[in-house]
Formats: sequence, C-alpha cells, structure tokens
Amino acid sequence: MTSAFDFTATDIDGNPVSLSDFRGDPLLIVNTASKCGFTPQYEGLEALHRKYSVRGLHVLGFPCDQFAHQEPGDAEEIKNFCSLTYDVTFPMFAKVEVNGSNAHPLFEWLRAQKSGILGGRIKWNFTKFLVDRDGQVVGRFAPATKPEKLTGAIEQVL
Repeated sequence: MTSAFDFTATDIDGNPVSLSDFRGDPLLIVNTASKCGFTPQYEGLEALHRKYSVRGLHVLGFPCDQFAHQEPGDAEEIKNFCSLTYDVTFPMFAKVEVNGSNAHPLFEWLRAQKSGILGGRIKWNFTKFLVDRDGQVVGRFAPATKPEKLTGAIEQVL
C-alpha cells in the first residue's frame, strides 16, 4: 500500500468504505473513544470538520477500545453518543484496534509512516494523523494535542 487511499474500512453502519472515495482531499484520521479524558476533543474535531470540509478536509473517526476499555459501546451506542453529546457529523467508522496483531491495516500503515513517542505504537486514544491530498502522512499528533492546535498544519495541506 502506498497511500491512505489504498485502504478500505467499515463505517459505523457496517458498510465498506473505500478511502479512495476521498482521493485528492486531505484527511485527519483519529482513533476515538467515548469514555476518555480526551473525549471532549470530539467538539474540536467537529469544529475542524465544519470549518475545513468546504475546502476538502475529511475528519475520519475510528473508535478504539484498546486503551483502558474507554470505548465499551457497540456501534449504535457510539453513534448516539457522538451525535447527541457532540453533534458529530464527520464520518465515523466501526470500532478498530490500532496496535497489535489485530490492528486495522490502515493503522498499521499510518504507524509505519509516522512513529511517535512509543515508536510505531499508538500511545492512547485521540492520536491524530494528518494525510495530504496525495494520501501521504504529513503529521502525527499526540492525544493531548487539541484539535484547534492543528489549524496551521491543516492549512498547509489545503
């Protein structure tokens, strides 16, 4: 695989989505969780989506339960939580693993492209990967990095 657009993922409703549908647009790919100290970042991610989607940015949320069981819900519970609590309108995907032998291939690739503080592993929920219009990872941001701090990097890929 040579770009993010080469992958397929299952959306929160169980439908396969080819990331090639987003070809030519930048992506902000985030592993999310509903019961995490960083969960309020949904608000900032939604703000980025609303501000930059007209210029092509797609925020993609991938729920993950690998860190302290912070995403215990099923797809319907996750969808309802995101919608009712944070009015999330950006695409949400089915729950995935981001580390280990069962990691989703997209996250294996993302980790290989940009390592973080733990090398190739993802440290926690709300790790963010910025992908440019060519499908290449141009930035990796720690869970503690608030979405509003990404505007400069996003502007560079738009």
